[in-house]
Amino acid sequence: MIAVNVVWRFALCSLAVWLIAHLLSGENGLWDMIGRLRSALGSSALGRLMDCHYSLSLLISLPLAVWLSSSWIGFLVQWLALSAAACLLERATQRPHRRLRVSPIPASFLDKVIDGA
Repeated sequence: MIAVNVVWRFALCSLAVWLIAHLLSGENGLWDMIGRLRSALGSSALGRLMDCHYSLSLLISLPLAVWLSSSWIGFLVQWLALSAAACLLERATQRPHRRLRVSPIPASFLDKVIDGA
C-alpha cells in the first residue's frame, strides 16, 4: 500500500511544477521581472523554452523527481508523472480558445480570381 505521505508529496510537487512553469511561461511576474527576462531572451533557445509550458514542466520536474524517488525506475516514472500532472493542470486551467468557423470558398469565386476577372 502506498503511504499517504508519498501521495501528499507527489501532489504538492505536481502543484509546484505547474505553478513555476505557468509563472515562467505565461505570467509577467512581480514588477514585470519575468516578462522582461522573457523579452531579453528573445528567440534564443532559452527564450523559446520559456514560451512552452510543457517543456518547462519537464525541466522543472527533474529535481523534484530526484527528491521523491528511491530508484532509477521510480525516478523516470515520477519525472514523467510530475510533468504530466503539471500539463494536465495547465490544460484544465486554460481558457477555451474561441474557434473561428471557416466556410469554404465557392468554386465560381476561385475561378474568377484565377482568371483575373
